[in-house]
Amino acid sequence: MARAYVEPGGEALNGQMIWFDEAKDYGFIRTEDGERLYVDRDGFVDEAPVGRCAGLAVRLSVREQDGRRIAVKVAVVTEQAPRRARRRASGMRGGW
Repeated sequence: MARAYVEPGGEALNGQMIWFDEAKDYGFIRTEDGERLYVDRDGFVDEAPVGRCAGLAVRLSVREQDGRRIAVKVAVVTEQAPRRARRRASGMRGGW
């Protein structure tokens, strides 16, 4: 899972990318509470998404800027694939 960042006095939230325009360097995220937040390229911890990103899970903090709430310290959540079960050898060795 990605690192969770918290703004001073705030808490980290889960959300999903709505869209991000690479040419304009901004996009929008929808939080679990349904709030739509603006995010620019500088708001991402690592790299901004490239290509189609609708529905991409993210972790973010919220900050007030110019009288509106924006997403900051956004990190893409990468889930690890569950491990596959291993086959166990049967206990029937040795020709019963």
